[in-house]
Amino acid sequence: MRIVIAGGHGQIALRLERLLAARGDSAAGLIRNPGQADDLRAAGAEPVVLDLESAVVEEVAAVLAGADAAVFAAGAGAGSGAERKQTVDRGAAVLFADAAERAGVRRYLVVSSMGADADASGGDPVFAAYLRAKGAADDDIRSRTGLDWTVLRPGALTNDAGSGLVRLSPTTGRGAVPRDDVAAVLAELLHTPATAGLTLELVSGNDPVPAAVRAAAGTS
Repeated sequence: MRIVIAGGHGQIALRLERLLAARGDSAAGLIRNPGQADDLRAAGAEPVVLDLESAVVEEVAAVLAGADAAVFAAGAGAGSGAERKQTVDRGAAVLFADAAERAGVRRYLVVSSMGADADASGGDPVFAAYLRAKGAADDDIRSRTGLDWTVLRPGALTNDAGSGLVRLSPTTGRGAVPRDDVAAVLAELLHTPATAGLTLELVSGNDPVPAAVRAAAGTS
């Protein structure tokens, strides 16, 4: 498979790129900063310098041409304000989906967030803006008939070593999950087309990743 990953230098994306390279898939990662290119090459991915906040759909579609799948793993990141939650977490996800449709790439995975909701309010205002942006992007993508989408909503992310044991279902309850295991689930989802049309929450659990994905797909 050839997979194009938005947010190619993110912590989850770099882990995913290593997994894809190890199993013989081809990954291209979109980055804004050319200085990050060597990190992607070291992970086994092709770096593509393209800023989704300023790119037009034709530019992104050209990168996606010929791909088997697209993964949106970009984010405004910690320290960014509410405005960038809209331009990256929402706007870039929608642009990437528009480009995937234009390029004829049906398989589209989204790294979202547990609690994502277009109507989120209360608590920290910037975090609420993040949840609203993620929720609005998810709603947009889930409305598209031209994409075989899967929305993955991890719990609190950690840098602990992955255990390979997770809980993956439409509703898991609150919990944490290592980024290693999020990447492993994404890699498995890419090769499990029966998960298209599902919104899945992810936390650490007791099920090996392949079994958890098969169960979510109803193919176990």
